[in-house]
Amino acid sequence: MKIGPLNIPLKEDFSLKSILGFEKTPLNMLIAVATLAMLAMFVIGVANYLVHGHEAYGVTRQHPWGLLIAVYIFFVVSSTGFCIVGSLGDVFGFKDFTMISKRAIFGSIVTILAGFAVIAFEIGHPVRMMIYNVISPGLTSAIWWMGTLYGLYLTFMIIEFYFLLNNDMKKAKIFGLTGLLVGLAAHSNLGGVFGFLNARTISNGVYYPTYFILTAFITGIYLSFIVMGFRYKLNFSDEKVKKLLEGLAKIQGLLISILIFFMTWKLLTDVYGGMPTRADVAHHMLHTGAFWTEVICAMLIPLAVILKDFGKSPVLMFWASLIGMVGIFFMRYNLVHDTQVKPLQMMKITEYQLPPEWIEYFPSATEIMIALGGLGLCILLYYVGTRAFNLDEEEGH
Repeated sequence: MKIGPLNIPLKEDFSLKSILGFEKTPLNMLIAVATLAMLAMFVIGVANYLVHGHEAYGVTRQHPWGLLIAVYIFFVVSSTGFCIVGSLGDVFGFKDFTMISKRAIFGSIVTILAGFAVIAFEIGHPVRMMIYNVISPGLTSAIWWMGTLYGLYLTFMIIEFYFLLNNDMKKAKIFGLTGLLVGLAAHSNLGGVFGFLNARTISNGVYYPTYFILTAFITGIYLSFIVMGFRYKLNFSDEKVKKLLEGLAKIQGLLISILIFFMTWKLLTDVYGGMPTRADVAHHMLHTGAFWTEVICAMLIPLAVILKDFGKSPVLMFWASLIGMVGIFFMRYNLVHDTQVKPLQMMKITEYQLPPEWIEYFPSATEIMIALGGLGLCILLYYVGTRAFNLDEEEGH
C-alpha cells in the first residue's frame, strides 16, 4: 500500500495510468464519454455565465430560484443520505453495514463538493460570500446557518474518511457521529429555508425540515444500491453483499411508506386547510407531469419492487434505484419551482398589464450545462477515488 501526503493510504497501483486504464467494456466507454461530455458542458456553461452573468439563466425577479438551486439541493441531499448510510456501520455498530461505510462516506464528500461547484455559479460572488460569512455572520439568517453548517459538515466528513482509511475506528466514530449530527442540523436547516417563507404559503411550516432528512435517507439508500451495483457489476453472489442490500431494501420500504404517508397528509392539508393560495398551488401541482414523475419514479415503482420479495432481488433494486434517483431529481426540482409558481400578491398591477396567474420557468441552456457538469464532476471524482483509495471493507475491520 502506498502512503500519500498527510499519511493517506493509497492503492499500490494508483497513478495516471491506472486512472486511464479502466476496463474498456461498452458500458464503461459509454460512461466515460458521457462524463467527458458533461465536463465539457460544465466548462462551456461556466464560460457563458462569466461572460453574461445571470442574464444567461432563465430565472427572473418573479422566479429567482432556478435549476441550479434544485441541483444544489439534489447533491447536498445525496451527501446527507450517503452520510446516514455510512454511519449505520461505523457509528452505530450495525455490522452488516460496515462494508459500505468507506464507500458511502467518500460518496458524501464527492456529492457535496459537486453541489458546491454548482451553487458557486448561482451565488455570483462565492469568494466574497465566504469572507463575509466569517467576518459578518448573519446569525438570524437560515441561509447563513446552512452555508456554515455544511462547511463544518464537509470538514468532519473528510476527517472521518481519513481515519477510516487509516483503520482508526475509534476516531472515525467520533468524527463520524459529529459529522452526522452537524449534517442533519444543516439539512433540516435547509428545509427551514423553505419553511420560513411566510410569503410562500405552500412551503411555510414545519414540514420540510423533517421531510428533508427523511428523503435524504431514501436518497442515500438508492445511491448505495447504484454504487454497489457498479462495484460488483450486478453480480451479487457474495452473501455479505446480499445481506447488506437486503437489509437496505427493507429499510427503504419502510422509509418510502412513511414518505407516502407524509406527502398524503401534506397534500390534504394544502387542499383542505382553508388557505386559498396554498390550495391553488396544490391543485396546479397535481395537474403537472413533473409531480407524477416524482411520485411514480421515487416512490411507487421502488416500493413495488421491494414488496415483490422484500429485497431479495438486488439486481431489480439496482434498476429501481436508478429510476428512484430520476424521481428524486424531480422531487428537488418540483420543490423549488412549486414554491415560486404562484405570483406574490404584492406584484404591481398596472392599467396595461396584469400579473400572470402562474409563473412559468424553463432552465436555460447554460443552467442545464452547468447542472449536467456537476453530475460529470461527481462521477469523475468518485471514479478517481475508487482508483486511489481502498473503499472496500478491510479484513478484521
